Amino acid sequence: MFSIRVWSHAAVAAAATLAVAGCSHGGAVLPTQFGASAPQSTRQTQANADYSMLKLLVRERVIGSTIVNGQQNPYGLTVAPSTNGVFTKGDLVVCNFNNKNNIQGTGFTIVGLHPTRGAKPFLVSSSVKTLRGCDALALAPDDTIWAAAFSSNDNPVLGSNGKLLVNIDGPPFAHPFGQIYAPHGGASGAPVFYATNARGEGTVVRINLGSSFTYDVIAEGFAINHGKPGSIFGPSGLAYNDRNDTLYIVDGTNNTVVAFSKVSTIPSGGIVVEKDGLHFKGPAAGQARVVYAGNPLNGPISSALLFNGNLVVGNTTNKTGRNVMVEMTPSGRILATRNVDHGTAGAIFGMVATGNNAFDAKIYFNDDNTNEVRVLER
Repeated sequence: MFSIRVWSHAAVAAAATLAVAGCSHGGAVLPTQFGASAPQSTRQTQANADYSMLKLLVRERVIGSTIVNGQQNPYGLTVAPSTNGVFTKGDLVVCNFNNKNNIQGTGFTIVGLHPTRGAKPFLVSSSVKTLRGCDALALAPDDTIWAAAFSSNDNPVLGSNGKLLVNIDGPPFAHPFGQIYAPHGGASGAPVFYATNARGEGTVVRINLGSSFTYDVIAEGFAINHGKPGSIFGPSGLAYNDRNDTLYIVDGTNNTVVAFSKVSTIPSGGIVVEKDGLHFKGPAAGQARVVYAGNPLNGPISSALLFNGNLVVGNTTNKTGRNVMVEMTPSGRILATRNVDHGTAGAIFGMVATGNNAFDAKIYFNDDNTNEVRVLER
């Protein structure tokens, strides 16, 4: 185990709070009136995966702008699982990647919106030191925020009031690019977070919660393109299915979606992704598989996990006039594609799905062309 202890009082308090928050609910997630708990980490209901939600959700509507203080280019997107601090259960939580001058990787704000049309954004947190280049975030059941900040090269942990609890930086983190909460832990049984890195060895890190944080680098070798902010590819778009303890990772360089089954049991050093992005080695290689590779995936970065276990993946390198979402089953069968923005390509980043059935399902996504959160619904 790659283990680091965080000795500050703030860190211990944050870890203890999160561990208690997860365990107090028996490891289950908290459903909300909007069908979200700790998206993209959801307890999926048994449902038919063979029908397409992209085809069913025919209406595309604007929720609201993500601009509070001029900062732009919304990346990370999730849903508040409970009412705590500044959040009301079901609120959309967004981080901005660009500053007010629209310079890539220099944004440092987290904002919230109520999930209703015409919602006005409200500021949750702002820190040029710890949130610069914020590209992903996940919320624990008590609305504690775990963010991934590419340019600051850290993982700040914030309370539900937006105040910094502790900043996690240094090894094994190298320009974080993905973040997800999972109620199933590793050996300790406590909830965990998974984070990915877009530099170094292209790793997936399990952050174990307890009286101090410990880290397991469970996978390495995902392709990274060493791109500048705005053209970065690395393991990203994390989604977690609580029903079968599966973690999904999007690989934008190789145009693949990868699944780690029973991910809570994968040890440190368990999986090495080979250079082709299609094969795996290591003691836990049998728990890794390619869900899908190739067209119509085209520079995917984000994903959303639907109630029936299907994934919707967002492309970023389609031709001008096309920003395509791709829906696939867990077995890798393509069900539908949909163009959700006819403007400049590369507009789709953060995505999250809510709902418990085909009648209340929704897919929220950030549109970087318009600096808005939009929703696909029936």
